[in-house]
Amino acid sequence: MSHNTFGHLFRVTTFGESHGVALGCVVDGCPPGLAIEAEEIQAELDRRKPGQSRFTTQRREPDQVKILSGVFSDDRTGGRQLTTGTPIALVIENTDQRSKDYSEIRDSYRPGHADYAYDAKYGIRDYRGGGRSSARETAARVAAGAIARKILPGVTIRAALVQMGPHAIDRANWDWDQVGQNPFFCPDAKAAASYETYLDEIRKDGSSIGAVIEVVAEGVPVGLGAPVYGKLDADLAAAMMSINAVKGVEIGDGFAAASLRGEENADEMRSGNAGAPTFLANHAGGILGGISTGQPVVCRFAVKPTSSILTPRNTVTRDNRDVEIVTKGRHDPCVGIRAVPVAEAMMACVLADHYLRHRGQVGEPTQGA
Repeated sequence: MSHNTFGHLFRVTTFGESHGVALGCVVDGCPPGLAIEAEEIQAELDRRKPGQSRFTTQRREPDQVKILSGVFSDDRTGGRQLTTGTPIALVIENTDQRSKDYSEIRDSYRPGHADYAYDAKYGIRDYRGGGRSSARETAARVAAGAIARKILPGVTIRAALVQMGPHAIDRANWDWDQVGQNPFFCPDAKAAASYETYLDEIRKDGSSIGAVIEVVAEGVPVGLGAPVYGKLDADLAAAMMSINAVKGVEIGDGFAAASLRGEENADEMRSGNAGAPTFLANHAGGILGGISTGQPVVCRFAVKPTSSILTPRNTVTRDNRDVEIVTKGRHDPCVGIRAVPVAEAMMACVLADHYLRHRGQVGEPTQGA
């Protein structure tokens, strides 16, 4: 199986399966001399790990990260652990697998899952929790994202859940401080309170629901990306779409731009400080012609409902027999919740890659607003 690596200069290769011994990643291309400690990576992983509330899977994984290579510390570094410029290997052990939960459905294809497509392509699959296609793989991406953030001076990356099922937040109530105060990573305290009752009902029905996640990067330098095959928005779209269960991605106003007139959609400019323009709006989401403008980079994506549910569904077996299936085990009633830190990580990895590519071609980029 190929295609386990993404990025050009900042390259991330992930490995491992949901019910294997461990999963992890190798980060190649990280510049030397950056201070990084396992605790900083762990802080990001702790935001994504399962079992933190009744609204996520009750699989109990500590997601404890170990740095195996690519860092060094001694008296010459002042005791700080610095990157050496060599590949950084990170590993996260699996400790709470319950493979027996999947024994009854080993030969049945779960509707909405990758089971059939995976089996048809490779002729063999790890049916325990989805194997390589499990969302558990995203823990490695979050770990890599923690390193990517170190490469981006002055850039702040934050994400939030802005819609659950048909229920969108009230943007007038947006408060970034609220994101860490509720189990949904929601910036609207009132909406978060309503989600508790809503998701409890979904969970008790043995079902699941989708969500929309918004990720915003502020302080992004001007000039990241390229106008044809290296578009920043194209790489962001690919990165977000690669996250498990994501079925749609938009940049800035996205699909809403189709209903605007030209004079509404165009982000007008006026003269600003230091010769750089001031934008009067950000319908483009901080990217024009595939190149960052210095405005906040705004990306949004839709996550489908978790396909593993207790509600009986019709399916077929590997030998093409009609059967009914119920997926037991521990599953997220809304997988979009834990996609929030994953979104931040993928934004960080893409921006870090483009930052290094820009620096290699034309030098240090101009800092954004």
